[in-house]
Amino acid sequence: MKVRFHPKIRDTLPDYGRGQLFHDVSAGATVGVLALPLAMAFAIASGMSPAAGIWTAIVAGFLISLLGGSRVQIGGPTGAFIPIIYAIVVEHGVQNLLVATMLAGAMLVAMGAFRLGSMIRFIPISVVTGFTNGIAVVIFLSQIKDFLGLSIDSLPGDFFGRLSSLLGHLDTVHGPTVALSLASLAALLGWNRLGRRIALFRAVPGPLGVLLVTTALTAALALPVETIGSRFGGIPQGLPAIGLPELVWSDLGKLIAPALTIAMLGAIESLLSARVADNRIDDRHDPNQELLAQGAANLLAPLFGGFAATGAIARTATNIRAGGRTPIAGMVHALVLLAIVLLFAPLARHIPLATLSAIVVLVSVNMGEWHAFAPSELRRFSSTYRTILLGVFLITVVFDLTLAVEIGMVLASLFFIYRISDLTRIERVPLEDHYGVEALSRADGSHRIQAFRLYGSLFFGAANKLETLLLQQPGRADVVILDMDKLINIDTTGLDILQTLHRNLLKRGAALILCDLNAQPGSLLRRSGFIDRLGAENIAGNLTDALLRAQGIQPATRAP
Repeated sequence: MKVRFHPKIRDTLPDYGRGQLFHDVSAGATVGVLALPLAMAFAIASGMSPAAGIWTAIVAGFLISLLGGSRVQIGGPTGAFIPIIYAIVVEHGVQNLLVATMLAGAMLVAMGAFRLGSMIRFIPISVVTGFTNGIAVVIFLSQIKDFLGLSIDSLPGDFFGRLSSLLGHLDTVHGPTVALSLASLAALLGWNRLGRRIALFRAVPGPLGVLLVTTALTAALALPVETIGSRFGGIPQGLPAIGLPELVWSDLGKLIAPALTIAMLGAIESLLSARVADNRIDDRHDPNQELLAQGAANLLAPLFGGFAATGAIARTATNIRAGGRTPIAGMVHALVLLAIVLLFAPLARHIPLATLSAIVVLVSVNMGEWHAFAPSELRRFSSTYRTILLGVFLITVVFDLTLAVEIGMVLASLFFIYRISDLTRIERVPLEDHYGVEALSRADGSHRIQAFRLYGSLFFGAANKLETLLLQQPGRADVVILDMDKLINIDTTGLDILQTLHRNLLKRGAALILCDLNAQPGSLLRRSGFIDRLGAENIAGNLTDALLRAQGIQPATRAP
């Protein structure tokens, strides 16, 4: 198998000019300063250090832009990964999280190499909406501890344990922390409104602006709230130690399922982000190249202490609004983050966790498509859609994303099979209305020739309809004609039913004639050798031709 490796940057460099460089650098700087608070907030919410989030954004962000299949995709840690990463850290530890991330990277590379990028689009929108909203709820719940300043050493990874722990510690609410959290949230909500009237608020991203203000106030007033310095000891200035994570071979088997979850969510989110970006810049991304880039990023980020990364929809949209149109902007965003770490890391020790929690709370609220749960919206769609949407949502919140997606896909597949089976019909053709009765009937009035028209798809979910209908027909015809003009597809189970029908007819000396074969059914019947066994004389171009051939077939001696 030949792997096609063609990063989008190769298409943009030949016509690259000074004007575009200015726009890309400006956009990259804007996204870089926006990514700083988000990377730290997502990392802390995931049970990791803020430095891990920053280095994930630097390493993965640079590689996703350099190697990706989108012009404007910005990569890094995202809110969707928070419940997954947190659960892995709680159950398996940080080192095993890094191993699982690298395994996920290898899976993503394999998905890109085998050109499975387009298959991600087969996931129904009901499944995507259900788990997206479910993740938003889980993220919101994960931030209650820091938002309220509760005295909890660590939250359990499961839903019921987490809810019980939060309810059991509500009496430890910390007043100053709540006040700062609410003030930060209010400032974040009002920042964009102020940006419509004041240029300064337009120029600085809301999360960064609020973070700078609250950090300065915390340092100047010595506010009694928890900070990055008090919990993590600050952010190391300089490059991190580079090396492979510690691997215990006996734990490897336990990490396959978490790694698959990371890979699937990373693939879904990055390709959704790239598709949204395509609509805004009138371009088309390469999904397989994007998966290769995502895989490389998740393979290498853990070497720097980073964790899972994917395409970030909000930062990608910011990049587009700021004028970024080539992968250079994404690479600049990573370099800006690197410069911030190398020059200003010591100042991060004063950043209050309450503000970072408020940022993540707002992200969780914004990422959910809450209108999809409105009764008026649900009534517009079928019961199948509602069942999958609500089922995936509840399973994501109460159990985990992997189980939710698996059950959602199984339900979607079963409902689809049922629907297609319901559309598949087999009807008797009333030949006596169009042709002479004498030629079609025996002396006793029973039909010598019977014809049936097949509609839809003769596949494993509907193949039994052919057997059932023929068994219910009165009399035993000498010739059975199947008009397949309206049959668009047949699978191997349908083929087996046809073969069984042919054998049963032969046993009693009757014949089977097929007419009006479409491309796919005809191809499968030829490749399987069924047409050779049936005989070319029993393949007709249309129903009239089939009837003429049937009239020429004399009744055979019936088997006892």
